[in-house]
Amino acid sequence: MSGVRPGVRLALDWGQARIGVAACDPAGTLAYPVEAVPAGAGAVARIQALVAEYEPIEIVVGLPRSLAGGEGPAAAIVRTQVAELVQAVRPLPVRLVDERLTTVTAAQRLREGGRSAKKQRARIDAAAAAAILEHALDTERHGGVAPGELLSSEDAP
Repeated sequence: MSGVRPGVRLALDWGQARIGVAACDPAGTLAYPVEAVPAGAGAVARIQALVAEYEPIEIVVGLPRSLAGGEGPAAAIVRTQVAELVQAVRPLPVRLVDERLTTVTAAQRLREGGRSAKKQRARIDAAAAAAILEHALDTERHGGVAPGELLSSEDAP
């Protein structure tokens, strides 16, 4: 038996233009792209609708870090934007997980599949969310504990 808690999860790759969304099966085995939500007004409402539809046990949000592991301006922006989400989906847990290179990996997978990355930005964002979720599930499977940094309403900026 794997060390993954049972239950669907949603993952978000929170960008300035779009938010890639992915989900996994209830066993936590397979992560797959769902859609790209336009960032800005209405984004949190759409994510709430996806939460109602998928009924996840948690939301995993990619936190952009530098290759050295530090947090820069992009991470600060994600933390600020996720604060509204934390309030909107309460009491559903929201976790921040390292997303280094997930967009690069997603674009590379699409290119290998014969698709142009430039023409597939929304698909790349959703595929990057799936890569974030795959990483989170692998981390939990091999470490036996839930991945990333758990945010609560009190923790949100």
